[in-house]
Amino acid sequence: MTKQKQQNDDWSIYILRCADDSLYTGVAKHVDKRLIEHNTDNLKAAKYTRARRPVVLVYQEVADSRSAACKRESAIKKLSRAEKLLLIGQGF
Repeated sequence: MTKQKQQNDDWSIYILRCADDSLYTGVAKHVDKRLIEHNTDNLKAAKYTRARRPVVLVYQEVADSRSAACKRESAIKKLSRAEKLLLIGQGF
């Protein structure tokens, strides 16, 4: 798994910084499209981000498959806030 720009069919793990300064982690094939959904769409946005708009993409990492992306997402969600901030600082 490497930190790089997303290819057409690659899955990505992403971290958003919300308006309340909290961090949200998710997976998507098309992160740019997903970011728009988080910021504007009340049906497709995560319930968490709907209440914390606007959100900004602060980290993105490409995975080899959906399974790998979900496993990495789970690992990132288990990190402390300080560890996530370190990851973001090293990221994209």
